[in-house]
Amino acid sequence: MRSFMFAIAYWFLSILYSLMALILTLFPGRKPVKWIIQRYTRRMVQAMRIFAGIKLEIRGRENIPDVPVIFACKHHSWGDGFCIYSQFDDLAFVTGDHLEKYPMMSTLLSKLGAIVVNNCGGIEARKNLASRSADAAKDGRSILIYPEGHLNAPGTYRRYRSGVWHMANNFNMPVVPVATNLGLFWQETRYKKTPGTAVLEFMEPIAPGMSKDEFLNTLRDRVEQRSQELISEATGQPFQPSVLVKD
Repeated sequence: MRSFMFAIAYWFLSILYSLMALILTLFPGRKPVKWIIQRYTRRMVQAMRIFAGIKLEIRGRENIPDVPVIFACKHHSWGDGFCIYSQFDDLAFVTGDHLEKYPMMSTLLSKLGAIVVNNCGGIEARKNLASRSADAAKDGRSILIYPEGHLNAPGTYRRYRSGVWHMANNFNMPVVPVATNLGLFWQETRYKKTPGTAVLEFMEPIAPGMSKDEFLNTLRDRVEQRSQELISEATGQPFQPSVLVKD
């Protein structure tokens, strides 16, 4: 019943706020659309708590510097984006071009200043990531990216991609690793939701300047280690390292 009620709330809120956002794209600037998307993500987090019984706990705010940063997050489910976007007033985010298949979504993403890249990767995707990220950095906006580039079930991970390293060094921005255990309660794209307290934890930033391999290994180890610790904390089960899933 919880999952059913949340599904109704999810689609009601998504359709309602999407329509309002599309209307606001007719106004100049990003502020009107940004304002409505902020409300949308916050209402979605409320719906998670009220209908699905998933409470959100935020940890580590003291680790976020008072300068624009890159948030490099673990990606368990669609809920990850709602949770982190709801915590900030202005956040650029990296997303795959699969979202552009939905009607009018391309217009909305452009208005939000989203960083849209080709899901298949390659040279063009890297060029697009660099140019769109440069626009966000120039505007003094923090950037949200999922370094694995894919949803993963709790306890698993994929190879961390180098785009986040390039951004950190190109724009001299610190990278804040973000761990979560949300996948225990809302996993990937699954319908069923499980009540509980999901944690989103910001960790100490990684300064730019490392070699690519050192940076990616450091980022991966921090995010995977802490995400698995949060899973162990929530389940009461012994800690288990996450397992690599090959693309």
